[in-house]
Parts: sequence; structure tokens; C-alpha cells
Amino acid sequence: MQQSPFLQSKLNAAPDAEATSYARQKSFNVIPSVRPVTPILDTVDAPADLKRLTVAELITLTDELREYLLYSAGLSGGHFGANLGVVELTVALHFLLDAPADQIVWDVGHQAYAHKILTGRREQIGSIRAKGGLTAFPERAESVFDTFGVGHSSTAISAGLGMSLALRYQKRPQKVACIIGDGAMTGGMAFEAMNDAVQQDADLLVILNDNDMSISCSIGGFSRHLASLWESGYQVDIDEHGQPDIKLRPEMQGFERRGRHGKARPIPKIEDNLFKAIGFSYFGPFDGHDIPELLRVLSRASQVSGPVLVHVYTTKGKGFLPAEADPVGYHAISKLAETAKTDTPNSAPSLKFSEVFGQFLCDKASVDDKLLAITPAMEEGSGMTEFARKFPERFFDVAIAEQHAVTVAAGMATQGVKPIVAIYSTFLQRGYDQLIHDVALQDLDVMFAIDRAGLVGEDGATHAGVFDFAFLRCIPNIVIAAPKDENECYQLLNTCFDHQGCTAVRYPRGSGTGATIQKPAQHLQIGKAEVEEVFGNDTARTKLAILVFGTMLATVQTAAKTLFAENNADKSDIQIHLVNMRWVKPLDSALIEDLLEKGITHIATVEEHTVMGGAGSAVNEYLINESKRFRQYQPKISNIGIPDYFIAHGSQSEQRADAGLDVSGIKTSLNQLLA
Repeated sequence: MQQSPFLQSKLNAAPDAEATSYARQKSFNVIPSVRPVTPILDTVDAPADLKRLTVAELITLTDELREYLLYSAGLSGGHFGANLGVVELTVALHFLLDAPADQIVWDVGHQAYAHKILTGRREQIGSIRAKGGLTAFPERAESVFDTFGVGHSSTAISAGLGMSLALRYQKRPQKVACIIGDGAMTGGMAFEAMNDAVQQDADLLVILNDNDMSISCSIGGFSRHLASLWESGYQVDIDEHGQPDIKLRPEMQGFERRGRHGKARPIPKIEDNLFKAIGFSYFGPFDGHDIPELLRVLSRASQVSGPVLVHVYTTKGKGFLPAEADPVGYHAISKLAETAKTDTPNSAPSLKFSEVFGQFLCDKASVDDKLLAITPAMEEGSGMTEFARKFPERFFDVAIAEQHAVTVAAGMATQGVKPIVAIYSTFLQRGYDQLIHDVALQDLDVMFAIDRAGLVGEDGATHAGVFDFAFLRCIPNIVIAAPKDENECYQLLNTCFDHQGCTAVRYPRGSGTGATIQKPAQHLQIGKAEVEEVFGNDTARTKLAILVFGTMLATVQTAAKTLFAENNADKSDIQIHLVNMRWVKPLDSALIEDLLEKGITHIATVEEHTVMGGAGSAVNEYLINESKRFRQYQPKISNIGIPDYFIAHGSQSEQRADAGLDVSGIKTSLNQLLA
């Protein structure tokens, strides 16, 4: 196999000075507040523009691209470290392949900002994650260069395999390249896809971007396996015929590897690795920041038939020294303006719900030695860092493996301990069969702490947790709680933990009303709602009951007060019962019956969840199928929640306004009900 004449001419034309310029790539200490000068980047409006550049110009381009990424991240905030780490890899792929005809598939999408910049979205990148701007992840509707929509991990190899098989069936010659991180490779779906790729003998190029990180540091046997390949000092190179060639890695040249007695250490069997054992042709590990090396290796690997994996190692946050030193802290950043505002001393901030959960974990673990906690690679995001430090033997990070997280909790529960699975709502969707089959069906004592429920803001629809009520409440043997604020969240976590059986406490991203947490923890009666406030008197002709599930209560309360003031000047025309339902399952049917007995004429349910299948639907089902008084009183009913479409990215407040879940939208819906 010969290297492409096009690439060979580029590499041959590069003098030695260009080869050494790689070592002089720029590093940065601060995020620029003004747009940097990027003369080469400004000429790249599509990947085809890269092909006229020399190798030296490509290296300069990576410096410009990295600095421009820093500048745009300061404008928009968002995912940070992973994008800086794949600059060279992105440039090399788009230089070598013919996108969009060739298919480049990104896993997770945290690292696709450089890809967006090189594919015609350079001047829009500062709008990423903002309402009306670019999406936080690749999205097919946004660009023909975004071959597959993504946001969750471990999907790229499956999607790429599907593309490859379809192309082969249609006798189309395009190439498919999948870029997946070592963190995403811990997801079982990636290995399912690799297994099938070998079975199908598919022409598929997989690039493993190994930075020893997902969001947190990568863990487990797979991570150790990758580390062993790196620590050997050797690599499986690819010769001009596409054959493996084991040699010392370039940075090891000149360091003879000897054993304890001074004898030359034998070449390790680096080719006997997991990927080769599955059936992939394996090459690597290579330096993912060395442009000439990447061009040589990827050009040759793309010509090898069958499933091929190229292993490159990169540095998360590459080129920005603070991010290299703290890759976890710089996984994502806020806008510079927001950071400056946050740095100004002010009143004590409200606790985030994840911090409330973290407090509960530590408090409960100190008095109950049966508590064990599990997370699928979301230790920091779920507020578990302090618990992991204080109780390391009771903390289990199982990597990006949500299905496994649920079933390992089920296994724990059979042995007399009480596991808590801390998981984002959108990621619990991935462990749904295990929730039904392995936990609920066996009526096991497992608690789910469901974070990021509802609309999550700039990450958009891929991360919105707006389906959990629907997919949870249809399962027998489960109790579902929806707290109104931080204090109630703490108390409901305690209540559900002490309950024998499968329970779920669902809470949103960010902070609530700033409610003070009352300690020691209380027990709230399961299935018992609470009338929060009553406006007006019993003589009113119109009686409205607003049944609120979760943290929408404060917003609804404001809307109800405004509605009452506007429609009830003499305080006699309307009465409003504002109810904190607190429990989605079981419902407080006794309270509903009591409201009907009081002559309620209108019922509205409110939730930050899809209307279809949500908590409001549970109320409807009860009224129609089980209520003793519904047919007698026949109140008018409205379910207020998220409409039947995906809510586009923006801030959480903007998303709620789009869904009609801000004060104005809720008031409008209530007026429509009353009309």
C-alpha cells in the first residue's frame, strides 16, 4: 500500500524546520477578551480549504484555532478541555478526508467545536449554546458536516458501522471515521458495536482519543489496559504497506529499555491488546498533537480494509496551561462575563440541588452504615466528591455504564445493604430495562437520586430530563418524589432512603428558592400532598385547584397571586387552592377527593415534564378511572407542562418561557382554563 501522492508531496515538501515547529506549538495562560488575529483560519470556510495548506501552515492553523477556541469559549462558555485536546486531530481528519462525502462521526460531541469552526461555522461559534445559536453538540439539522446527532456517549461506533454497512450495500466508496474518547469506550454499547464490526468485516476507521479522562479521570480495567499500552514505551506503527511495525515511540528513541540486570528488555507483546483480540487492526499509541505524524498514520490507516483502530493520546485542555493543570475543573466553563460577576463577593449563594444531595449522602452515611452510593462517571456533577473522600469504601464510580450502574445496585440490594444510584434523568433512560427487570420486578431496595430533571439549559434537548415521570410511574413497585425546594429535597431523600423498596427522588439542575435545610432530617408521609396556600374564600363561584409537581411551585405561586389580583378585585369571584403534590406515585387521592368535595370547578396540573404521560396524566387517570366524586362535580381540567416537541437549547429561563412554563405562560394557560 502506497501513501497518497497528494499527502506524500505535502510531507516531502516539509523541511526539517517544519518538523521541529511542532515542538514549538503555542501555549496560552489566559482566555483572550478580544478576537485574536487568525490569518490562516480566516481563509478556511470549508474542509476543502485545508488541502491547499502546507504542513507548516497546518501547524500554524492549529495554534490559531486553539486561540480562537479560547476566545469563543470566553464569549459563550461551554465544553472546553476536550475541544482544546482534539485540535490537531480535527485538522488532520478534515485535511485527509473528503467531508461531507466521507462521514466523520463524533462521539458525545463535547469535542466538536473545532469541527464546527472548520466546517463553515467559524463566525457563529460564539453563539454556541445560546438561544437561536449553534447547538452544543453535532446536529444533523445544523450542518451537512454533522453526520450524526449526539449528546450521550458511546454511540459513534454503532452509528458509523451503520453508515459503513449502508454505503457498502449501495456500492458507494466513501470512508467512515469515528472519533471516540477513552471515557466513552467504557460504555458497553461501544464494545457491542466493535464486536459487530468484526462480524460484518466492515471498512470502519475508529480513532480512540485517549486523554485518560471522561469528565472525571477514567477508571477501571479498560483504563489500566490503555495505560499499559502507553507505559510500555512501544507502539504498533503502520508501514507503507499497511502492515504493523512494532517500534519504540519517537519520544523514547535514545532511551534503551533495560531490565533489572542491565539486559535489554524484550519487546512487549503490545500487539496482543484488547482491540486486536476482538478482531480490529490496531495501530498506536501515537501522539495526537503531532500533525505530521497524524497525517502519515491516518492516511495509511484509512487505506486498510476491515475494521481498524488508531490509538492516539492527547492532553485534555492542550495549549491552555490552567486547563492542562486542572482538566476536571476546565471540562466546561462559564462565559467570562458570568465568571467576573460570580467573582464579586455578595450574599451567600443558594445551594445547588446536587449539593443538597451531597450533604444528604454524607449526613446519612455517618449514621447508617448500609448506605452505598453508585455513579456512572458523574462524581462531581452529582455532588458526590465529599462523600467519595469521606467514605471511599462506600463509593462506586462504574464509568459511563448506566445499565451496569442500575444492575450492580440491584445486586448490592440482595445482600442487605441500601444502594443509591445517583444519575442524571437523561442518562437513566439508558438503564431503563435494568430498572424494570433487575430492580422493580424483584422489588429490590434501591433508591435513585435523579439529578438534572426537567429543562437543563444550554446543553439542549439531548440532556433534558423531561420524560422520567412518564417512564417511571408506569412501573409497579416504585415510589416517586418531586420536591418543591432544597429543604424538601433533603427531607424526601431521607424519607425515600428509609423506605423499603424502589424509590426515586427527582430534582432539577441548579438552585432552588434558597430554602434553609432543616436538620436533623425528617420523614414526610409517603403519598401525602400539602396545600401550600389558598387565595379567596369559600363563597367564590369559581374554584381553581392548581396541583404542582416539583420545583415549579414558586413560579406557579407568583402566577397564581397575579391571576387572583387581576381577576378578583372584590376577593369573591375566584378561589385558588395551590397544592404542593410532592408525590407523583402514589398520588394523594384523598386530597384530590377533598378538593372535589369542596366544589372545585377547575383543576390545573403543572410540571416541568412532558404533558404526555406526565404527572398530570396520572391525575387524569385517577379522576377518570377511580375518583368517587369526579362524575358528580365534573371540573374542567388542564395539564400544563412541556409540549410534544423537543425544546431547543438556551438558558433554562428561556427554555421555560418557550414551553410556557414561566410566570406569564402559566398565567395565560390558567386564564384559558378559566375561560
